[in-house]
Amino acid sequence: MALIDDDKKYVLNLYNRLPLEIIDAEGMYLTDVDGRKFLDFYSGIAVNILGHQHPKIMEAVKKQVDSYLHLSNYFVAPSTVELAKSLVENSFANKVFFANSGTEANEAMIKVAKKYGREKDPDKVNFVSLESGFHGRTIGGLSLTGNEKYKAQFAPVMPGVKHVPLNDLSALENAVDEHTCGIMFEVVQGEAGIRLVTEEFINKVKTLAQKYDVLILIDEVQTGLFRTGKLFAYEYFDIVPDIVTLAKGLGGGLPIGAMLVSERLEEVLSPGDHGTTFGGNPVAAAAGKALLDIILENDFQEHIHHMSQLLFKELIKLQQKYPTIILEVRGLGLMIGVDVGIHAAKIKDAAFKKGVLLNVTGKSVIRLLPAFVVEEKDIQLFLDTFEEVMEELGN
Repeated sequence: MALIDDDKKYVLNLYNRLPLEIIDAEGMYLTDVDGRKFLDFYSGIAVNILGHQHPKIMEAVKKQVDSYLHLSNYFVAPSTVELAKSLVENSFANKVFFANSGTEANEAMIKVAKKYGREKDPDKVNFVSLESGFHGRTIGGLSLTGNEKYKAQFAPVMPGVKHVPLNDLSALENAVDEHTCGIMFEVVQGEAGIRLVTEEFINKVKTLAQKYDVLILIDEVQTGLFRTGKLFAYEYFDIVPDIVTLAKGLGGGLPIGAMLVSERLEEVLSPGDHGTTFGGNPVAAAAGKALLDIILENDFQEHIHHMSQLLFKELIKLQQKYPTIILEVRGLGLMIGVDVGIHAAKIKDAAFKKGVLLNVTGKSVIRLLPAFVVEEKDIQLFLDTFEEVMEELGN
């Protein structure tokens, strides 16, 4: 394939590309140059949450493109303001800062937390996060990320970060003190293999945050916008964060990130403290506003829940049928991890040959991130293919 050859020749080799040249994408399916169709359970790694080429998103993008692509943040853009308004009106937040990606939104969160803490005490600038968490690939994001494989070659990263095991209450309590400005975590850890925090962990975070005046910082880059079945994953618990970060699905396929801040933090940063050239780009914001309008409709949320329940029910049946291959099924909403141990890579490759695209994370987990427009027929195709692969592995 000429395109793949040129990619290898000219583009820095940072990704394990699939041997596919995609020429078209629509809904749940990708089409390659040979006309083969593939069921896409990557969804751009939780980006294309309304599938590919959703007509309302495409309409919003085309309308904005006809006006202008970019102005700079010295000007107010209607689509950007409308997206911010929608996010504030449907969340805990009072204000929004737009970035270009999840890791940039997390960088902004780090800066807010540090400045907030420093105003209390010059030494109140440290963070606590989770050993298995993932918060991006910038130096700040890497510093909060707990997995050493992502940052070992880039040390030293930002100092003042303590990492504790997921749901280890004692370790969390020992790590937080008067010098801590923020506790940062994901409610469902995507890169770690779809691992969930517990209610006990959340309660301990709340207690420590109140005791030491520590900010509760929740990374919802992958979990936000109904990926877990609720608009924000933290809504499964009795907790109100100080900051939440979003990205991935927010732009409906276009790059945009957001930091949502509570009322007490809206004045922490002043003009000049932070900024971005492309953050809140009008085209990406128009796509994001169209996306929010769709997913906030009640019947759409019901569809997500129905598809989630169907997937979980059938996967549990497969686990009971193939217990030596499927070790665990876990997750929330349409963010599902199927732990298949040493078989993950084989399953991914076998499914690919049968026309189903599956993602592996944490080495042993098939991460299912279907778009919210997934239908029962799409799920059945996945399940039939998955069972075929199980049967082949079993033999």
